[in-house]
Amino acid sequence: MEDMPARYRHVAGLTPAHLSTATSSFTDFLRAHAPELLPGGRPVPNGPITVPHGTTVVATVFRGGVLIAGDRRATAGNLIAHREMDKVFVTDEYSAVGVAGSAGIGVELIRLYAVELRHYEKIEGVSLSLDGKVNKLATMVRGNLDGAMAGLVALPLFVGYDLDASDPDRAGRIISFDVTGGRFEEYAGYHAIGSGSLFAKTSLKKSFDPEADADTAIRRAIEALYDAAEDDSATGGPDMVHRIFPTMVTVTAVDGAVKLPQERLAEVADAVVAQRAERSAG
Repeated sequence: MEDMPARYRHVAGLTPAHLSTATSSFTDFLRAHAPELLPGGRPVPNGPITVPHGTTVVATVFRGGVLIAGDRRATAGNLIAHREMDKVFVTDEYSAVGVAGSAGIGVELIRLYAVELRHYEKIEGVSLSLDGKVNKLATMVRGNLDGAMAGLVALPLFVGYDLDASDPDRAGRIISFDVTGGRFEEYAGYHAIGSGSLFAKTSLKKSFDPEADADTAIRRAIEALYDAAEDDSATGGPDMVHRIFPTMVTVTAVDGAVKLPQERLAEVADAVVAQRAERSAG
């Protein structure tokens, strides 16, 4: 402790390892000093277990940015385990991640990832590039491979605004992953993961327009989640009784990553439900 700066010596529990700048990776720090805190550092349970699962997440680019949205339902077998789960998180100033699969592992993974990005920026003085962020997340997904092989699969969907892109209107990017940490750029401009992904992605495919503005993209994302909920029991649609609506984050050059207020999403969902009710009545 003698080489520790005097201003830190009074802090209880602080060791030289906490002040080391040998690595800018918070995950590497945990792996060396507290591996049990990593998602893949805990014993894998024997035999089948039932845990809450997050379901459907969608993403789409628009002119000048990208958005990601998730329904709020978590399921455990045939039961609704939670009606208001957040599956979409702002991870830094220009990125956001949604997660489908084992809820506890997925949420823990994304929270650790957000800390990883902040830690890197504090140590290095600059933010990771978008590709660096994606590679970092891919490595963390690979770290849960043993859990995934035991059935505890948690897969993220990454969206970010690429500040180095040559065309600011085409700088929104969407990246998906597999359980081995493989990363895949979704060049179509839209994607979906989770149990309702087939129906949500089909909905996005029919309505996708790369020239759409943010308001149009927001409505189409909510429509895609609504379409998924109509055919997939694990996906929660807009809950008009309890006023529960999807979680959504937009990422643009001007505003960065912004989690949209529920009041705004409620207005869009109300309009979508009203339009569909009118069609049914007609």
